[in-house]
Amino acid sequence: MAQKVVLKIMTMNDEKTKQKAIEAVADIYRVDSIAADLKEQKLTIIGEMDTIAIAKKLKKIGKIDIVSVGPATEEKKEEKKEEEEKKEEKEDEKK
Repeated sequence: MAQKVVLKIMTMNDEKTKQKAIEAVADIYRVDSIAADLKEQKLTIIGEMDTIAIAKKLKKIGKIDIVSVGPATEEKKEEKKEEEEKKEEKEDEKK
């Protein structure tokens, strides 16, 4: 099952460090998506990967804090909402 990992990288202040962090995480097996936020210094990773492997790779870049680790259920909720809206539209068309 896919999981969502949110990390705070203390040294991620510029584009160069952000790019290094993204490239380091991209090398890890079974990472589906990576999102970086420079303002909050956060890196969000979604996939069926090993969280410890991510932490080890990113420790080489700078100090990290693990903000949260949990299931990536947000995507499924959005898909369900879209499906429900489509069903409602079809019902409205039939009437």
